[in-house]
Amino acid sequence: MKEFYKCPSAQLLSEYDSGFQGLTRQQAEQALKRFGENRLQEEKKKGPLQVFIEQFKDLLVIILIVAGIISMFTGNLESTIVIFAVIILNAILGTVQHFKAEKSLESLRSLSSPNAKVLRDGERQEIPSALVVPGDVVVLEAGDLVPADGRIIECHSLQVQESALTGEAESVDKTEEIIEGDHIALGDQKNMVFSSSLVTYGRALVLVTSTGMDTEIGRIATLMNTTQERRTPLQVSLDNFSKKLSILILAVCALVFGISLFRQMPVLDSLMFAVALAVAAIPEALSSIVTISLAIGTSKMAKEHAIMKKLQAVEGLGCVSVICSDKTGTLTQNRMTVTDSYVFDPSQSDRLQLASILCNDGSVSGDSTLGDPTETALIDAYRLAHTDYFDMLKQYPRQAELPFDSDRKLMSTVHQIGQDCLLLTKGAPDVLLQRVDHITDQGIVRPITDEDREVIRKANQSFSEQGLRVLAFAQKILNSCEVSQESENGYTFLGLVAMVDPPRAESAQAVADCYRAGIKPIMITGDHVATASAIAKKIGILKDGDLAVTGSELDQMDDETLSHKLPHISVYARVSPEHKIRIVGLWQKLGNVVAMTGDGVNDAPALKKADIGIAMGITGTEVSKDAASMILTDDNFATIIKAVANGRNIYSNIKNAIGFLLSGNTAGILAVLFCSLMGLPVPFAAVHLLFINLLTDSLPAIAVSMEPPAKELLHEPPRDSKESILTSQFLSQIVTQGILLTIATLVAFYLGLTVNAATASTMAFATLCLGRLWHGFNARGKGSLVKLGFFKNPYSIGAFCLGAGLLALVLLCPPLERLFSIAPLNGFQLLAILVCSIVPTLLIQLFRIIRGK
Repeated sequence: MKEFYKCPSAQLLSEYDSGFQGLTRQQAEQALKRFGENRLQEEKKKGPLQVFIEQFKDLLVIILIVAGIISMFTGNLESTIVIFAVIILNAILGTVQHFKAEKSLESLRSLSSPNAKVLRDGERQEIPSALVVPGDVVVLEAGDLVPADGRIIECHSLQVQESALTGEAESVDKTEEIIEGDHIALGDQKNMVFSSSLVTYGRALVLVTSTGMDTEIGRIATLMNTTQERRTPLQVSLDNFSKKLSILILAVCALVFGISLFRQMPVLDSLMFAVALAVAAIPEALSSIVTISLAIGTSKMAKEHAIMKKLQAVEGLGCVSVICSDKTGTLTQNRMTVTDSYVFDPSQSDRLQLASILCNDGSVSGDSTLGDPTETALIDAYRLAHTDYFDMLKQYPRQAELPFDSDRKLMSTVHQIGQDCLLLTKGAPDVLLQRVDHITDQGIVRPITDEDREVIRKANQSFSEQGLRVLAFAQKILNSCEVSQESENGYTFLGLVAMVDPPRAESAQAVADCYRAGIKPIMITGDHVATASAIAKKIGILKDGDLAVTGSELDQMDDETLSHKLPHISVYARVSPEHKIRIVGLWQKLGNVVAMTGDGVNDAPALKKADIGIAMGITGTEVSKDAASMILTDDNFATIIKAVANGRNIYSNIKNAIGFLLSGNTAGILAVLFCSLMGLPVPFAAVHLLFINLLTDSLPAIAVSMEPPAKELLHEPPRDSKESILTSQFLSQIVTQGILLTIATLVAFYLGLTVNAATASTMAFATLCLGRLWHGFNARGKGSLVKLGFFKNPYSIGAFCLGAGLLALVLLCPPLERLFSIAPLNGFQLLAILVCSIVPTLLIQLFRIIRGK
């Protein structure tokens, strides 16, 4: 590999036919065709045939195959055909579901993939990192993930964390200078940056030298590509439950097998029946229903501006009891507007306005102002009053800078004004005022007094109490245009600029929804406590009796004191990253599930600490997006509440689908056990159980999992994350519904038994099958169909119609009678099946209507 670190940047620019203005669009397109997309090669995906074959590895499928072989040896060719048809159909459905889920997850990954800032045709553009090519000039700033390997050609105090490659946790200071020597270690290549590294400070221009698998991280990827998707906690929990249930069901089947032998049934027939009962009773559709529900839910949430990076987070959303939200952009519009300013001496007004555009990283492109909302507000305010914006930038070019960071709360730039090097600094008033030594009074610079500071503080306080954001500006003459953090002292005060970021129109309603849903919303911001409190009161977060505390006040409290006050604190102002982690951790210790929003590098640790880390898609840094489990593509607090409702709905639907499967399976087991113990003929042929399993354990259960959200979802408290999905109340509901279906099935069975055993078996089979299809409507929710709305879930209607149609075909089509062991039925018997099958659903609906009233 070429040793780029020892090459002059001008030589490399020439080699790549690039320059400080970047590539042209045509050059970039040609390079993309030549080098390909900037992606790491993924592990080779399974083909359809491989996925199809893997469907036969399941224990239940093996049991089915054994059942088919037994059926073949007993001479029951029709049952053998049905069994193997069921196996193949299940395998096809499993294969289709696998690729649907994979496609859904791929689309979500592409939605959350990071972007890169590049110079193309001399203009700064934001493009998907996959489209970065060798020769591109990339703009790196604090919070960015480096999109490709590259040589630094312009550096401004850049620091990069390269632990992914070097294992060293500390950030590395970078430079644009040539490094002499051969075979320099990766960690010592100070003028290079590498893909997937994190920019923690400063900014730089970088010439891309390698992309995709040619990068250093790509070399590592060629050595190991074994990452696997983790199963969600709910899936693990259900798998454990299914195993225990399987053992119980197999024990029941062994008992039935023993009873059948005792009653002198042929051994193979007894075994065939026991195996079929096991297959019908075990809810093997559980895992696939969970996967489908989560995939459908995440796709829906993506359309509503909430991208779920981790499926586990969907489950966690339903348990969220505390939401710690940033203020700017999330609860507010992130559209700052300058409303007022303050200068101690009116003669400094013009200098204050000039400082506001020079000490500023925003830019103007056409009719748009680009950059941080605070900085674009300053530019817009200047341009409203002056027409010389571009002239001022050319007249006083930037010579050096110290970028803003959350620890200093300052940003400084150096400009050549005449013979002087002028240091301009903007930042938090309380921080900058501590560094001010002088003030201009009636055109004369003099030492600042305590009285002067108090006047300025009162002006700042007045702005803050109005909910305005305030920036302070100061200046200082330097001996040279070189600057360091030590230079940020001994200033002359210039003035204050006040601006407002109004609350989003939907924020107040979203906060009200939070309280109604049993969720405590908390504002955590770096703003002044008065500003934060004013906004929090407007949107309903800060109520009478609630507290607003600052980071310095937090430092004075030990964990025990803070834990005691925690439920009463609604606003945290002037906080550091350490404070955010502490707040999240203490809420978690109190047993809460915490969601945390963030957009900056400093938010990443708290996003990881939270149960649900939520990054901002528009204003968020790539680091915050990487640390989060959910990304808001509209940076809107109201979207979090929608996501919580969706998360609750997904969990509720999965639980309802489980209830549907288990209650139906319980009915089949109880009917068989009752007939076996009472010495009656078997109520179902083996092929009946297989048909019921295929018809009612698939489409109706999936339809239940697609129920739209109920209005009362946000009127209930969050569920306990430690609570088992199968609570005693839920289990009693399953058993009760299963018994109702069993009684209906046995009534039909006894009616048929007055004719003969074959008719009884046919009527029991048809009643249980149709009864479970009717029961699909009960499983849609806790309320009655009157409350749920019969037509609100068209999938459930479709599943019922399709199932009922297939059952009618089996019962009424003579060629299928022998295949499915069906006895001919008369009109009275068909009517009896219809009445018996619908009675359990009518009773359940009647009970719910009465309970609702």
